[in-house]
Amino acid sequence: MNWIIMTYVVYLATSVCLTIWVARTLHKNGRVFLVDSFHGNESLADSVNHLLVVGFYLINIGYVTLALKYGAAAANAQEALESLSTKVGLVLLVLGGMHFFNLFVFTRMRKRGLANKYLPPVLPQAVAMTPVR
Repeated sequence: MNWIIMTYVVYLATSVCLTIWVARTLHKNGRVFLVDSFHGNESLADSVNHLLVVGFYLINIGYVTLALKYGAAAANAQEALESLSTKVGLVLLVLGGMHFFNLFVFTRMRKRGLANKYLPPVLPQAVAMTPVR
């Protein structure tokens, strides 16, 4: 087996496994955050959570397959390892970027929802006068 094919196989296996692991972790641990963001509406939070996972898979696995083509062809073990680490590193950066973007969006949603949940303070109806001494 030549170095290019071996690099592709290891890259695909590593990237797909990382994507699945991250998606499952976010799905499991993100539920509480989404339920809070949607003010206790569990069915909406679960639905959005599932849709996020589907989108996550589509974007990441699409990126992984597109990135397979790019990079220098490996002629030896050193170049194969360097190519592999570059490609997997880019996949990890994409996964992290998507994660922080999602956190940013849902944190803003939560803050906006909390601001609307609590009423502003009521202005006083009367003024209490204290006697002057």
